Amino acid sequence: MGREDSHYRPEGVDGRKFGGPGSGGATGRVPVPDAQFPRTPGDPGRRPDAGSAPVGRATPQRYGPEPVGRANPRSYGPDPVGRARPEQFAGRADPAPYGGGAARWTDQPGPGGGPARWPDPDGPGGGPVGRAAPPAAPEPPPVRRRRQLPLAVLGVVLVVVLAAAGLAVVRPGPVAGWLGSGTAAPSADARPAEPDPKAVLAGPDANAPIPSDDGVRAALDPLVRAAALGDRVNVSVADVTTGKALYGSGQDAPTVPASVTKLATAVTVLAARGPGYRIPTRAVAGATSGEVVIVGGGDPTLAMDKNGFYPGAARLDDLAAQVRKALGGTAPTRVTVDSSLFSGPVYEPGWDSDIPTGGFGAAITALMTDGARRDPETARKTAEETNHAAERVPQPDLTAGRQFARLLGLSGDAAEVKRGKAPAVSGASAAAGAPAPGTELGKVESLPLIRLVDIMISDSDNVIAETMARQVALAKGKPASFPGGAAATDQVIDELGLPANEISLADGSGLSRTNRISPSLLTDLITLAGNGSHPELTAIFGGLPVGGWSGTLDDRYQAVVTKAGAGVVRAKTGTLTGVNAIAGLVTTADGRLLTFAVLTDRTPSDTDGTRQALDRITSALAGCGCR
Repeated sequence: MGREDSHYRPEGVDGRKFGGPGSGGATGRVPVPDAQFPRTPGDPGRRPDAGSAPVGRATPQRYGPEPVGRANPRSYGPDPVGRARPEQFAGRADPAPYGGGAARWTDQPGPGGGPARWPDPDGPGGGPVGRAAPPAAPEPPPVRRRRQLPLAVLGVVLVVVLAAAGLAVVRPGPVAGWLGSGTAAPSADARPAEPDPKAVLAGPDANAPIPSDDGVRAALDPLVRAAALGDRVNVSVADVTTGKALYGSGQDAPTVPASVTKLATAVTVLAARGPGYRIPTRAVAGATSGEVVIVGGGDPTLAMDKNGFYPGAARLDDLAAQVRKALGGTAPTRVTVDSSLFSGPVYEPGWDSDIPTGGFGAAITALMTDGARRDPETARKTAEETNHAAERVPQPDLTAGRQFARLLGLSGDAAEVKRGKAPAVSGASAAAGAPAPGTELGKVESLPLIRLVDIMISDSDNVIAETMARQVALAKGKPASFPGGAAATDQVIDELGLPANEISLADGSGLSRTNRISPSLLTDLITLAGNGSHPELTAIFGGLPVGGWSGTLDDRYQAVVTKAGAGVVRAKTGTLTGVNAIAGLVTTADGRLLTFAVLTDRTPSDTDGTRQALDRITSALAGCGCR
């Protein structure tokens, strides 16, 4: 077993034995098996220069004295590139939506082959959790040619600040517009706006000398071989300004990423939806007089009232007030929940069997309040001491519907809710003076995605991550399900000019052990977000924990051997039992901004030792000029 993320403490919920094998010993720049979109030499969407043979990064075990593996600097221009995508998912079945029924549990095979207790498909806990076995994996596709990155001045200045809500980064681009678009009139008891951030750390020096390949190799080679990291350590290091690869050891090997997956989710949702997008929750008139249908749009942060878990979230009490006004003299009679926007299982079948009840995951439904937390007010007060674990309700959509019914003044049998579909807009009224079926009675909107991504990364919020992956799916016209989110993530990565055949996901949070990402793809994503060609992607940096300062890195980089990384390493961490990962940014002693990804998926049980070994690698980059 093993739950995500590095909120775990070794003497708490972590420290368990890892019973499953790693992802294999593949090395070199290779396609991830079962990647969603096969690329064939005859694909009409291939770029003219792609040719028919596999092309891309060379695949040595490690870099030699001369740069190899990426012969020339890579380029990610301002315009997305890619090719037309097939509409069908390759190797991913999309199960039918969950249903209702009596509460039951059923034994199904777990990820390791043993039995796992999952909600029964016919019970109200969320429906089917298995999916049809995928067809045989297609022949591994050729690696696509990489675009070349010209030397360019870094287009984003990362300035870490401490604000009332946590860590933020001053970003380029129309941030005020992203934060302000679509804002509804605030309620009287809304929290005050956050103050403007003040810079406390200087940004990187774009003119600082770039480290040499030999210098980085001399600094990292001994550390990468540390026993505490296990026998499978895959590393990629690159310069953000130029995109030049500086170090690689198994850099192209598909590896279990754990919560580092959220970086891919963040980049793709920002690219697909935009930083200013807000997720709506709507209420419409039902088919009968006084019936109100609440339609979930996938906002995981929606609160019932001012005591919600997420500051600034949209609120059901505001929506209820709008509905009462729109109904006029018609009294509400019942509430129907339309959570049909999301399809498929509410738990990913590859999750460990303790995820549904362990406090770090939840049933993923299109309507929920407070990330499905049962007691959001208490969860908010105890978040730090519990590492953000909290008891979750098994049916988030029905729980939210019952809350909404009470806010409309319903009680007793009238406050009971059921799932259903919102009616299409009709020209005829259900009764004299009543709104026509399908008429919108009210709408509230989530925080903008730029803030949701901040929260997802800084708190490693798995529920937000899963709903963000579904937003990518919706933006790309795919089912809002686990497979749909994975396929859409691949599509957006390809459109950004990156190799989608080097990532194969089952979820957006990293809870699944079947996820695979190469370290070099992670450094590609971070470089793309930081090189100035896509200002909307810089929102991923706002929530990155800072070594010895915030988030999942707040109690790390304290030892003498790692203190060079305190304050200058900014990274997303990932932890499952037997899996430890870190990917992000570091500023060298000379002021050069580098990106790194270190993924290990066969680590020993000493989690503290493994994390310190990872921290020594990133601290070595921080403490040297490596020239």
